[in-house]
Amino acid sequence: MTTKPFELLSDDDLATCVHCGLCLDACPTFRTTGLETESPRGRIYLMTQWKRGTLPFEEEQVRHIDLCLGCRTCEAVCPSGVPYGRIIEAGRAEVEKLRRPSVKRTVAGVALRQLLPHPGRLRALGSMTRAAQALKLTSVVGPGRQLPKLGPQFTPPPGNVAPAIGERKHRVAFLVGCVMPILYPQSHDAAVKLLQLSGCEVWFPPGERCCGALFAHNGDLETAQRLRDENSRTYLSGKFDALVVDSAGCGAHLKDFYPELQGRVKDITEWLAEIGLPEPKRPAKLRVTYQDACHLAHAQRIRKQPRDLIRSVPGVQLVEMRHPEICCGAAGLYSTLEPSMSNRILQEKLDDLIATRADVVVSANPGCQMQLEAGLRARKSPMRVQHVTELLASAY
Repeated sequence: MTTKPFELLSDDDLATCVHCGLCLDACPTFRTTGLETESPRGRIYLMTQWKRGTLPFEEEQVRHIDLCLGCRTCEAVCPSGVPYGRIIEAGRAEVEKLRRPSVKRTVAGVALRQLLPHPGRLRALGSMTRAAQALKLTSVVGPGRQLPKLGPQFTPPPGNVAPAIGERKHRVAFLVGCVMPILYPQSHDAAVKLLQLSGCEVWFPPGERCCGALFAHNGDLETAQRLRDENSRTYLSGKFDALVVDSAGCGAHLKDFYPELQGRVKDITEWLAEIGLPEPKRPAKLRVTYQDACHLAHAQRIRKQPRDLIRSVPGVQLVEMRHPEICCGAAGLYSTLEPSMSNRILQEKLDDLIATRADVVVSANPGCQMQLEAGLRARKSPMRVQHVTELLASAY
């Protein structure tokens, strides 16, 4: 059966954009280039014309879709409620059907499909990468230089349950995810500790795999849907009050893409702010700034909770940077596929960060952590990067 080009794009979604332009100054690529074609409004216009058949599909125009970070900052400022995240994911899925293949994107796509859905392969790659870091081999290529220093990987406890400390008040499922237990196991350790201190019994669903966020963001909706179906069977096999997530991109995807979990997916900061943490025991005399993870602030509209939690740590001085809500340029695979634009966006972010004179920059997403760490390291800045859970856990 033949299908029409761009049929995944909803006419209703596209029609919600009234081309008012209020999104322009919020869009990192428009702010960087000043070009209408690199704005949400320009991209929606382009995809609308492709769908209507009034503009021929040309490879040169695809570049404007590629340069979108998918940060969804435009959604947070749009008065018309344009579902830009849904539009760009559907648009990219259609573009991938029509575009000429490139070596870089083909290799990235194959790597994603062969690694992320397979925890065993990922852990093996993590172990090999750790060994390569010890031999200083990863510094040879750009992506290798961006990686954090790897340590022992996060592993769920025996029996896949971490008991509550004190009275059990809640039972939560925890998303271990794909790359986070390898790149930032200490963030997971801190998150689980905080949940236990808050009276949560933490269940690690056996058989849980990659949530599919990176696939959806990069135009592979078919794989994202397959992972959703497999994970949904796993989640439905257990009983829990909430599925707690400490990766903003994964949390946003689960909320948007998993209807059977509606209302039960909670970002770690959202959940801790809701149920409450015990009184902190140790002060941390630190000057801290907070980088809004795009998929937390814009996709999930969570900005107040992480800041309130940071302020709850005795001795912490929270200093806002100039544009905390603007993307750092990480955006999943974006820093690998579009390194030039990613770096241009990152440099403005680093200027804002360094101007705060903070000791620590805190975020809630592994991609942001890695991007900011690499950027600050290149600038030889002493500023440290932490997940918000690590800062909070240090107070207990």
